[in-house]
Amino acid sequence: MTVYRSVLAAKLEPVAGSLFQPTGFPDLGASEFGDNQLLVESAQSMANWLEATTWDPATNDQVPELANIPYVKVVDPDKNFLSSSRLEAHRLASAYIMNGTVNANGTTGEKRLEQELGLEKGRPLDYRAVARTCFRLDPVSLVHGVFFARKAWPWQPKIARAVTSFIEASNVKPAVSGGVKRDGVINEAKDGATAEGYGTVPHHRVEYTAKTITAYFTVDHAQFRSYGLSEPGTALLEALADFEIASLLDRGLRLRTRCDLEVTAITKGERPDAEEAAARIAKFAADCADELGPITEVVWSQAVRAKTPKAS
Repeated sequence: MTVYRSVLAAKLEPVAGSLFQPTGFPDLGASEFGDNQLLVESAQSMANWLEATTWDPATNDQVPELANIPYVKVVDPDKNFLSSSRLEAHRLASAYIMNGTVNANGTTGEKRLEQELGLEKGRPLDYRAVARTCFRLDPVSLVHGVFFARKAWPWQPKIARAVTSFIEASNVKPAVSGGVKRDGVINEAKDGATAEGYGTVPHHRVEYTAKTITAYFTVDHAQFRSYGLSEPGTALLEALADFEIASLLDRGLRLRTRCDLEVTAITKGERPDAEEAAARIAKFAADCADELGPITEVVWSQAVRAKTPKAS
């Protein structure tokens, strides 16, 4: 039977105590909805958490389990690491990649990608050619999506997320508390002292309790197949999705200082195994090696930024 989408639901609880701090939005605060329901973590934030399982900040490189998977590395002119397609909010469409140079001739990432994505004025956008190029540069970009919003291009290719995750809580109640930043030297807040970091300043905080907290993960298998990759190429994307989900659930979800959650039960779907998924990644990466490129190095500097046209 063909599987188009699969859903995994994991019940979560705070590691310690019963209070947790949900995600907040500027000028909005926490997102409460429905009948005492709460958004604990948004889809865009969960995509970042999932993608972070592929990266080791201690080495500024991807985790060993993904050793044969390409990505784009951004360095300065002295070859010092700056960022990568795994760390950037727009992944392959990052300004650091678009405006950096990819060879000694000074070709920009924007120009090279326009050519490699097969974008031509007066011709339809070839979605599968876009997917193949993204796969060759960084397969993870096909798991979490990428949007090339370049005004100078004849098309602005967009690949949606194939893996969507979020965390919701039900039957929530706010827990209002507060604290104070004490100053044992200058115990007053006037004449601009607080703006300079002096003075004793009280503050409030709103946390929540909940009867249930649930993390949801949806994998769009039909979207993976729509890329038109080889069978092992598609299987590699499936393995990457499983590896990220399993790794995130295994390590626990310490989303914030006061939002440290652990899995207590799987209420829907089958929990993937990180070690098994890593073995599949190694196998399928070898099987489709001709579709994968090397790690691409892009050089970016402040001088490049100064020369970048604002219109692009």
